[in-house]
Amino acid sequence: MKIKQLKTFKSFSVLHFFITFVLSMKQSRTIFLTNDDSYRSKGFEAAIEIARKFGRVIAVAPDAPQSGKSQAITIYNPLYLRKVRDEEDVTVYSLNGTPVDCVKMAFDHLLCDEKIDLAISGINHGSNAAVNVLYSGTMGAAIETTFYNIPSIGLSLTDHDLDANFEGAIKYGTQIIEAVLADDTLPRSLCLNVNVPNIPCEEIKGVRASRQTKGYWREEFYKRTDPHGRDYFWLTGAFSNAEPQAEDTDEWALANGYVSVVPVQIDLTAYEQIEQLKKIL
Repeated sequence: MKIKQLKTFKSFSVLHFFITFVLSMKQSRTIFLTNDDSYRSKGFEAAIEIARKFGRVIAVAPDAPQSGKSQAITIYNPLYLRKVRDEEDVTVYSLNGTPVDCVKMAFDHLLCDEKIDLAISGINHGSNAAVNVLYSGTMGAAIETTFYNIPSIGLSLTDHDLDANFEGAIKYGTQIIEAVLADDTLPRSLCLNVNVPNIPCEEIKGVRASRQTKGYWREEFYKRTDPHGRDYFWLTGAFSNAEPQAEDTDEWALANGYVSVVPVQIDLTAYEQIEQLKKIL
């Protein structure tokens, strides 16, 4: 009887130690959060749900939608910072600026003395695969955080609906973040562009490390006339995939039911053209 009690006590002690260790790891982390759909968006709430699993959350997000702002910053207008949520493990500020403004405000003003373990941008309503990475305010903010030597993950769901279902994005976003935080060999300059297909969670086949699809947008402008007789335009368009058969791209992964993960770098130099350029200059 005593031996059985001793074994039970040891098992309880190991379990207690493990739980205490996991909780202490969570409490010691600080996760920064931002997005481009505003702090009011459903995707932002989903991102908070993910982030608070891994540590204390500090967020600075736009007070209004800022899609398509890329790396834009505000220069000629004043910025107003406002705390909109304050809980034990989640603090949220809103800013009347771009996603990159939010990052700069966070790391150059609010969090100068804070150690940030990871930055998450999203969850975006809509795809940021392929060339969208260049236009995206979500990815603009994710890239900006790497300038502060903080690894970042941009999370997007390929559904623009304001009431989109983020179940799959939460599940796979959590898995990817967990893997990144568990690997201490990854560089601090890490920036991942993660896109989740808009299909039921149980139908997602898994995660694929991918590359950016080559392609481009062809815009179309719908012309209208307002009540004052002035012409105005609405922008629309379609993405043209230049390599639809390539199976190592983010667009292929999404079209075939996988979450795509593309590592993004800041250096835009076309190195293969340098030697030829030297010859003609």
